[in-house]
Amino acid sequence: MKVLVADKFEKSGIDGLKALGCEVISEPDLQGTALKTRLSETAADVLVVRSTKITADIIESSTLSLIIRAGAGFNTIDVESASAKGIYVSNCPGKNSRAVAELAFGLIIACDRHLADNVADIRAGKWNKQAHSKSRGLYGRTLGLIGLGQISQEMVTRGKAFGMNILVHSRWLTSETAAALGVGKADTLEDLASRSDFISAHSALTPETRGVLDDSFFGAMRPGTVFVNTSRGEVVVESALIKAVTEGGIIAGLDVFENEPAGGEGVYEGPLKGLRGVYITHHIGASTDQAQEAVASEAVRIVQEFKRTGIVPNVVNVRKAEIATHLIVVRHVDRVGVLSSVLAVLRDEGASIQEMENIVLSGAKAAIAQIALDHELSAVGLATIRQVSGIFDIAQFPIAK
Repeated sequence: MKVLVADKFEKSGIDGLKALGCEVISEPDLQGTALKTRLSETAADVLVVRSTKITADIIESSTLSLIIRAGAGFNTIDVESASAKGIYVSNCPGKNSRAVAELAFGLIIACDRHLADNVADIRAGKWNKQAHSKSRGLYGRTLGLIGLGQISQEMVTRGKAFGMNILVHSRWLTSETAAALGVGKADTLEDLASRSDFISAHSALTPETRGVLDDSFFGAMRPGTVFVNTSRGEVVVESALIKAVTEGGIIAGLDVFENEPAGGEGVYEGPLKGLRGVYITHHIGASTDQAQEAVASEAVRIVQEFKRTGIVPNVVNVRKAEIATHLIVVRHVDRVGVLSSVLAVLRDEGASIQEMENIVLSGAKAAIAQIALDHELSAVGLATIRQVSGIFDIAQFPIAK
């Protein structure tokens, strides 16, 4: 199996791929036409990338079987074109969660303490302690989180460590789950915006989330609110953000934004350049040694499984969840056998699992399973699950289409 690595990738990952018996071609600077040419020349089976954009044109001329995004998202890959040509697309979710959460909290503190302005003044030879001595502080403040994936869960842990109150908006979050996690529940984005002192966005980019943080969302914020985005620039309507900063007194910390330069170096001349009240980093959320080693290890695992079984872990273009109709939320003891008993009931009901996430709560004594199914469970099925030893409760919800 030939693997073309067309982006920066850890040596441990290269060595791991070679140990699998793969022929590895590592050319981390390939992009555009050069990448298209090399794919044709090498007849690679697998392509590994990080931030390199994989367009329909590149995909069409390749003989690929699998594209791996060595990171959490996959919006840089034309998934539709890959699907049309029968190419799997996979990613490495959750492996950089801690790294992104660390940066998000760094931006929260940097915005609250105006750290970049402090440094800029000193570098310019200016001492202005009076101007820089104003901050709100984190303790006792409300941290609003958009989404409740793995990064957001890391944010919950860090927010509580700072003594903050946590408020979450997520389409999957129920009142029961919020109570079990020790967080508040915001019914709408506007509700979250109006009640939070600090807001951190952790949304995947989908057709539903593109541009979801708009004038209505930013307009609901109070002056002085800090907004941080380390997810995807496209979830924010940039003009609405700029208006909130320039007219609404909002402070923004951004690791991602619209039309950010591609590649490792470039020029940015967009509307955020020089805008006071906006603190921008260079899309470095996942860029820690720990995160990159974990991502490399996961990429190797994906190739190993594909090579051994033909099955692709973390595949993103096999859209089973599109046929999910109902979500069950099961609160249970974190003990071997409890969840398997639930799955046995689902089997007997003929319910096919489309997506599943099991969140283990602090202390590892209890957990919450969120399971998307292809049809509604019967009253008998729900009652049977409630009788399983170790089950606290179960709730069922229709999934809006």
